[in-house]
Formats: sequence, C-alpha cells, structure tokens
Amino acid sequence: MQRLRKALYDHIATYSLLALLAAMMLGWALLALVFLPLLPRHRRTAAARRGIMAGLRAFAWALTLSGAYKLDLRAIDALRGGPPVILAPNHPTLIDAILILARHPNFACVLKPQLMGNFFLGVSARFARYIRSGPPRRMIKEAVEDLHRGSILLLFPEGTRTTRAPLNPLTASVGVIAKHARMPVQVAVIETDSPYLSKGWSPFRVPSLPITYRVRLGRRFDPPTDVPVFMEELERELRTQLAGAPQSGWLGELRPAQGSQLMHTR
Repeated sequence: MQRLRKALYDHIATYSLLALLAAMMLGWALLALVFLPLLPRHRRTAAARRGIMAGLRAFAWALTLSGAYKLDLRAIDALRGGPPVILAPNHPTLIDAILILARHPNFACVLKPQLMGNFFLGVSARFARYIRSGPPRRMIKEAVEDLHRGSILLLFPEGTRTTRAPLNPLTASVGVIAKHARMPVQVAVIETDSPYLSKGWSPFRVPSLPITYRVRLGRRFDPPTDVPVFMEELERELRTQLAGAPQSGWLGELRPAQGSQLMHTR
C-alpha cells in the first residue's frame, strides 16, 4: 500500500509540475508580447530577464514545496553584485538552465536555435536577448557584446546534456568567448541523484521522487590567452569536481542503455 501511495504521488507531482511550468511559460510569453514592446530596448531586456527569473524562481519554490525536489542553489547567489563572468556548469539534465536562471536577474543564456524558435521559450528568450548557439561567429560576437554590457553569460561547455560519466568532451566556445571578451570563467558543478530529464529521458516518464539537486561553485579561471590549454584545464577541473558526484552511478548505467537502444534502431 505504501508503494502504491508513493507511485501515485510521483505521478501526480510529476505531471502537475510539468503542467504548471507549461502554464507559467505560456502566461509569461503572452504578457511579454503585450507589455514588453512598450518599453525602450535596454529596459525591455532587463524586464524580460527579471520576469524570467521571477517566474522560474516561483517554479523552483513549487518544486520544493511539493516535495518533488530537495534543492540547494544558494551558491549561485554569490554572483549577484559581482563583475560579469562566464558561468560554465556541467549539464546532466534538462532542468539545469531553468534552475540556474532562477537565481540571478541578469543572465544571458546561450540556447540552441530550435529552442529559440519554440513559442513557450522563444518569445521571452528573444525579449531577454538570449543568444543562439549558431552560427558560431555570430554567437561569439553577441556573447562578447553581452558580457561587455555587464551580463553573466550562462554557457554549458559540453554543448548538450551529459551522456557519460563524469562529463562529455567540451566544446571550445567557452574558451574562445572568454578570450575575446577578456572575461573570467566561473566553474559551476551540478550534482543530482536522479536521471530525470537526462539525455533520452521523456518528460512524461515519471521519476522516483524526491530528487536531490545541488549547484556549487568551483574554480574561477582568469581570461585565457591560449584556448586549447585553457580547455584542457577547464575539463580537468570539472572532472576533478565531479569525482564521486551522485550522477556518476546513473550516468554509468545510461551509456550502455543508450548503446543498446541504438543497436535496436539500426
């Protein structure tokens, strides 16, 4: 009976929170379309970013109040009031950006083009002047300009969600942007004990709740002069910080499962 109650709770909480997130994104997109065009451009960007932060922070509260997540995101608050920096976290699950963006009012986020074209995400992302991940030259130029305006740039160096323990090979974008912008890179370490919303996990597949999720800060690198050397140091730092992380177990199980799935689809 206890297992049945827990399974019922897991289903209700998962689908209710997904519905809440969708409703909040749709509501903010509609409000943004109506009110943000009335503001001057610089105020429009600031208002869009603060609106995104407020909405996602409310969603993070809902995750905690529902008992679905045990969150520890306080480390990100140390970036408030500080100088512009590139925040470079590992990327185990789809919810990473949502939870990080909930903690700071002036994040510029690098997003894949398909997300920028999504109505739920794209409207507010464009008003907030988030940055498309391609083409690379345009992405680098816009990221550098945004950093020089004082933003915090959120950029996942893996480029996609992690599929192997402790992390995927890194892309050089973070090093190139840091070099051109002459900005430091702050490592962030995400730890979670659940594969929910990891690569290949359907949003409608119910996880076992509660999920423990923590973000902490690692080393802060000075602006690089040699990008390849910097990328080696960054990867080494992330691997060191992720040694023994809770996701190491399920990432080790995820990779063989994905390989088996690919074999069946060939």
